Amino acid sequence: MLGVIVIDGPGGPLELRVIGDGHPVVMIPSLGRGAADFDDLAARLAARGFRAIAPEPRGIGASTSSLDNLAMDDLADDVAAVIRWAGDGRATVVGHAFGNRVARMTATRHPDLVESVVLLACGGRIPASAEAVAALRAVFDPERSAAEHSAAVRTAFFAPGNDPDVWFDGWYGVVAAVQGKANSETPVETWWEAGDAAVLVVQPADDVIAVPANGEHIVEALGDRARMVTIPNAGHALLPEQPDDVAREVLAWLDRAVVTGARHLL
Repeated sequence: MLGVIVIDGPGGPLELRVIGDGHPVVMIPSLGRGAADFDDLAARLAARGFRAIAPEPRGIGASTSSLDNLAMDDLADDVAAVIRWAGDGRATVVGHAFGNRVARMTATRHPDLVESVVLLACGGRIPASAEAVAALRAVFDPERSAAEHSAAVRTAFFAPGNDPDVWFDGWYGVVAAVQGKANSETPVETWWEAGDAAVLVVQPADDVIAVPANGEHIVEALGDRARMVTIPNAGHALLPEQPDDVAREVLAWLDRAVVTGARHLL
């Protein structure tokens, strides 16, 4: 059963959505979105014997840690506090979209706490088109009509033919602005390689925000500690578009991690 608890983080309270027992899997959501995006994946992980932990980002729910002068270091330290709270040794960290930047920063700053990272919709180096960036910004614009908002969500986050209305709500503009500032003030090189962790890239084939060339770049750069799988008919949203495919790839990675250890996953 899903439980919601609040722990003391380095900057104040952090709300966690927790389900299951076993090896901890900490999941970090997309820009300006909350932990509920992982509810489906968390339930599947728990059913297979893993402990799924999805912290609410600062500024959402009971995660009332300060947003003042927020840096990527702070977000990584929040994740580290969650892993320490779990008390089960090193964790797998799953980051979706912006969350995979936080996952990689966590692996860089706290290598003793991170067994491996899973990057859902991996971005950071190869930029999106001007049209896609404009749609992303429009998603957080409160002045847009409902129809304009839905169209922006579709353009930025969903593959052609997929229903964007499942993500009509759940956007936190203030949180997105603070996260975006923290990201822009941190050189990509700081977190790009995820320390020395093993890396799985789960790449949506139709992603126009984190374009597939980003995943290809990191796999080429990291060599034998990274691999990539591509999910068809999925855009930047990925999780609500192809939940079965995402769960299959994440669980396969976790099964190998538990049996063989992260350094022998590839």
